[in-house]
Amino acid sequence: MRPLHERFLAGIAEERQRLATRRGFLAGSAKLAGGGALALAVGGGLGIRRFASAQELASDLDVLNYALTLEHLENSFYRDGLDAIGDAFDGGVFDNLAVIGDHEAAHVVALTDTITQLGGDPVPEAEYDFGDAFDDPDAFLATAMALENTGVRAYDGAGQFLTDTGLLTVAGGIVAVEARHASYLNELNGEVPFPSAFEDPATPAEILEIAGPFIVS
Repeated sequence: MRPLHERFLAGIAEERQRLATRRGFLAGSAKLAGGGALALAVGGGLGIRRFASAQELASDLDVLNYALTLEHLENSFYRDGLDAIGDAFDGGVFDNLAVIGDHEAAHVVALTDTITQLGGDPVPEAEYDFGDAFDDPDAFLATAMALENTGVRAYDGAGQFLTDTGLLTVAGGIVAVEARHASYLNELNGEVPFPSAFEDPATPAEILEIAGPFIVS
């Protein structure tokens, strides 16, 4: 079986190819269609990820918890990965990766606090399996690139379901930073930092299909 990060990158490549070859993408991105929503059931103090078929994210809290699920994934990746393999990177690259990790941790705190203030239950961090990304520096950078690019597409796809304009501004501030992360990691991996004039929003179902293999609990 192919390593997880390779399967993850394959999903990204397929989406980029679809964007490069399809026509009328503005109409296609006007509304998330057909996919599904990532729902989070909380019981006994433990968050359990489950997938529920739906046409859209039903509330602002759904959107925020969806975003928090992805931020937990990214935060865990940098936090645990840099502890495991950080010595493999030169000082400049390590420092920048550490800053990205700090950003993801800050996003987790901001989203958690916002969900709590709105009376919701923030989804807790799950358990993850990043394959060989913590053993091979090239695999680490490739996985980081895939995570960041997928995160941008997830935010762009889910933002339309926010009804509170204040929350939309906050989400826009996060996705802008995620896009800067993605550009930097594209450059490190020898990819174009800005591969398209327009981003390709993704449905929760598409994001879950790509990111789901990393979530093991």
